[in-house]
Amino acid sequence: MRLERLNSDKIKIFLTFDDLKERGITKDEMWTNLPKVQNLFRDMIMEADDELGFQADGPIEVEVFSLPAQGMVVIVSKRLDADLIDEDEDDFIEMQVTLDETNEIIYKFDDFEDIIALSKQLGSQGVHEGTLVHFDHAYYLFFDENQIDMELDAFIAILAEFGSSSTVTQYRLLEYGKVIVETNAIEEINRFF
Repeated sequence: MRLERLNSDKIKIFLTFDDLKERGITKDEMWTNLPKVQNLFRDMIMEADDELGFQADGPIEVEVFSLPAQGMVVIVSKRLDADLIDEDEDDFIEMQVTLDETNEIIYKFDDFEDIIALSKQLGSQGVHEGTLVHFDHAYYLFFDENQIDMELDAFIAILAEFGSSSTVTQYRLLEYGKVIVETNAIEEINRFF
């Protein structure tokens, strides 16, 4: 589990599928109100308090985004609605949960040579898609899960050999990064390298 403060009232928590597995929770169970899922949320909030000083002492909003390869991104925001805060209930946290799933697969690469090697392997598997972006001293390849013609687990395994999964969204990459290859990145990289 990785924690990141976005601002004074909002944090981002990244859970890998291994984090969920360690707690005996499947991806599908995240969408339920099981006690073990409630305990996971409670643990996340307590860890955020310890590590980031983020105190959820009132109503909070929780947005959960499922990423097909990376895991889950959880955005926790304090709700500043004073009418909803009951001063007598210190241990009570009211949560409004929004769940969403995305089809984007995003991997980070520190070295362009890794992208060239990955492109050779993916190209031999019939993969041509992808967008390549440079952002914050690293390279990012992102794909739409629906455009990949090979088995998703095999695709993810190949990506993981050369890079690491990323929680940066494609919208942030496109807004703040430099697009190197907008479409068919694997095909273009293989053509020039």
